[in-house]
Amino acid sequence: MKALGYQRATEREENPKSPVAAAVPIDRARRHLFAALTGDPGAPELSLAELARAARWPLPETVRAVVLGSPGEAAQLAAALGDTLVSLADGETCLIVPEQGDDTRGTLEGVLRGRTAAIGHPVPLSDTVSSLRWARRLLALTPAISGLDTQVVFVDDHLTMLLLLQDESLTRALSSRWLKPLDELTPRQSERLEVTLLAWLEGGGAPEAARTLQVHPQTVRYRLRQIEKLFGSALRDPRTRFELEMTLRGRRLLAQARRRQTRACRRTRTVTAAVSPLGVAREARVNGL
Repeated sequence: MKALGYQRATEREENPKSPVAAAVPIDRARRHLFAALTGDPGAPELSLAELARAARWPLPETVRAVVLGSPGEAAQLAAALGDTLVSLADGETCLIVPEQGDDTRGTLEGVLRGRTAAIGHPVPLSDTVSSLRWARRLLALTPAISGLDTQVVFVDDHLTMLLLLQDESLTRALSSRWLKPLDELTPRQSERLEVTLLAWLEGGGAPEAARTLQVHPQTVRYRLRQIEKLFGSALRDPRTRFELEMTLRGRRLLAQARRRQTRACRRTRTVTAAVSPLGVAREARVNGL
């Protein structure tokens, strides 16, 4: 039976006038192809070649996923980008764009300028779901990492952040393991030594850390002596320094994300409070009250 199914699929692929390709409207065929590329279990059990033929979409070797913050202009944006698939993924409007080398990024920036969108990393066609997954994750984090309401962000530019924030529980587990020597300090003391240690690890020395923190080098050296008393010889181990830097970076990113999300929520509540009475008044006028 499998051999017969393969033979029929092969015959359809070799026959550009396949009854499947002819029977399915192009917009539905493109949604089916999108579903197949993104791992949707509801996708038709047909070969990609057959779905692509029905969708009239040449299969590229490499693609990027794009997730839009506002879906209103999806059709126009897809038309401006050329051979692009458009569909919904868990309620979010997404595009699949063929990767065309160095020009792709510039084209995406130009077409999407002034809008909120997250653009996945370029992947082989068979790994489209990965580009889509990380673009969606980046879009969810965009207000937190930037504090901006409208911008285009690329997964390529935030790989380290995505890696560190892919699981907050692991970041907390790292903190619990590697920052245990700071547990007995006050929150203010702990924060001061954390930022100093991270600046030292990133900069490679006390003068560099002092420039980063905008304090006197002697202040950094004093704090480093405190850190050395707490961590001991562990700081001389390259693996420990790497783990500490990764832990501290993750904690900093989480703290920044929480602060910006809090500010974004406050702005939303302020705007809602300002708009709601006007909206109610207008509704009343429309209803003759």
